[in-house]
Amino acid sequence: MSNNDQGTLFIVSAPSGAGKSSLLHAALMESQGIQLSVSHTTRTPRNGEEDGLHYNFVTTEAFGAEIEADQFLEYAKVFDNFYGTSELWVRESLRHGNDVILEIDWQGAEQVRKKIPEAVTLFILPPSLPTLRQRLEQRGQDSEEVIARRLEEASIEISHYNEYDYLVINDEFDAAKRDLKSIFQAHRLKTS
Repeated sequence: MSNNDQGTLFIVSAPSGAGKSSLLHAALMESQGIQLSVSHTTRTPRNGEEDGLHYNFVTTEAFGAEIEADQFLEYAKVFDNFYGTSELWVRESLRHGNDVILEIDWQGAEQVRKKIPEAVTLFILPPSLPTLRQRLEQRGQDSEEVIARRLEEASIEISHYNEYDYLVINDEFDAAKRDLKSIFQAHRLKTS
């Protein structure tokens, strides 16, 4: 919780394969008073993913109904699937003094900044594009065609890093984790 009564909203973006999810989960294991928003998605769960824990998995029809009802703080179509963040859940969490992390792409970050301009934004970069390719290949989750698409999208995503408040380079995992935790802690200590 921050020094004022309302929690802080953190937006964290990165190209696919930059290590964003791993870094956030490791930092959250060592931090208190901060929680990760669970996005809604229309994509199929990957091995080991649980509904309500990793994502709220919904049908395309259900997602469309939530768009129509203006339920999302942000949403986007990424790699043929929709992803979105519940506005009600985020605002309620912040109102109760909880710090919240949104793990979203640059387009979603742009949407959220229009609605919650005081959000603190962080961008995670891989050390290089060849390293990013290597990480995507090592995950073993995607075909070569999908990896090529992700790298193309990564170049677009990376071009938006300068729109963020903070930049973390994930070259060495523990150092990047410390950087993330330092940013979260600094904002908890900030006076209103």
